[in-house]
Formats: sequence, structure tokens, C-alpha cells
Amino acid sequence: MRAPFLLLPLIALLPLSNCAVAAVGAVGAAGFAASKDQTVGQTIDDIGASNEIKARLLSESSSRFGEVAVEVSGGLVLLTGRVYSAEDRTRAEGIAWTSVYTQDVANELAIEQPGGFFANVADELISARVRSRLIGSSTVKSINVNVETYNGVVYLMGIARSPEELRRAAEEASVVGGVKQVVSYMRLVEDNRRPAAPTTQMPVSPSPSYQPVPDTSYDSQALPELRGASY
Repeated sequence: MRAPFLLLPLIALLPLSNCAVAAVGAVGAAGFAASKDQTVGQTIDDIGASNEIKARLLSESSSRFGEVAVEVSGGLVLLTGRVYSAEDRTRAEGIAWTSVYTQDVANELAIEQPGGFFANVADELISARVRSRLIGSSTVKSINVNVETYNGVVYLMGIARSPEELRRAAEEASVVGGVKQVVSYMRLVEDNRRPAAPTTQMPVSPSPSYQPVPDTSYDSQALPELRGASY
């Protein structure tokens, strides 16, 4: 049976395999970005933001935030994984806002106890199968799409070159075995031309420093938070 898929209310959002790119450093990131529909500067900013936010989460508490995954693309920070309380969920989002590169935060963190080794392995296998399917697709430029999975829910971040490709990426992911749902935070390439973030780093303070005016450019409506729409 085809799994249902979610798309942001005609806002699609973005991509970045920052875990893979971080391993090769800035030079490798530049080469990687050259083949993507995103500037080298945007790619490097996203990688820096992801590493910075993850480091701050672990520095605050590795036991509380050790199972939080951080992906950043075009200034959108996606938080997935699990925390053990509503307070930790709110705090993780606050820490995500402390990066100078953060333009919006999609908080998909679940509040629950650890799922164990086998649950994590199952999610990794689903992510790998979705990536393989996207690579084999003739209509999706897979290098523009980043895939994360938690409890069988697949999250897509990336850039689509057309509305049809945006939808097709979600459809391809939805037919992979084990996928319960697909949530897409992809966006169209013409909507991804954002100015580079300032180079001056925001000082780290004990309390989270929130952006005073929320960036609503990811949505066509003034929603209180980013949320997928079911189709």
C-alpha cells in the first residue's frame, strides 16, 4: 500500500546531506555544492549551522539531546529524533535559533523514551532505500534531496526544479517498504535564492537568542509553526 505523504502548504523547503559533506571539509563541500542547485556559500553556511547547533545541543546535555538529529538547508533547521520531555523539545528549538544562519526552525522532535538499537537501524535502512530509489529516478535530481527517517516517517529536505519534481520526490519515497509517511520540507529552486548570512558569529549566551521577527517566507499563510499538509 502506498504510504501517505505530506507537503508543506505550497512552500516546499530544502536539502543538504550535511552529515556526509561535513566529513570532507570545506573544500569537499565546495565541490559537492557545484553539482547542486544551491550556491557554494549557502552550502557552507548550512553545514556550519548544522555542526554548530549539534555541538551546542551536546554541550548543554549529551544525555538529553544525544538523539536529536540536525539538518540545515537554506537557513531552515530541521530537528528530528527524540527527547524525553516537552521542556527539552522547547529548549532544543531555542538552541537551534541561536545560530546566526538560522532563518526558520521545523521542530519534528518526538517526546518519548529511547527506541533502542534496532529501531534506529530500521530507520537508517529506510533512509538508505529511499536515497537509492531517488538516485534511480529519472525525474528527481537526487543530489538536491536530503533524507532523514524517524519511526518510519521520512523527512525530505532539498530543492526541486519544478512543482512536479517536488511532488515526484515525495511519491518515490512513499512507495518504499517500511515508510509510514513522508513529510516534505523541500522548496522550489527559484525560492531558494536567499542572501548569504552575515559572517559575524552571534555570541553564545546562557539563554536562547530568538529572531525577533519570524521568517514567514517558507509559507503562504501566517501559520504559528511549520507544519506539513496532508494530500
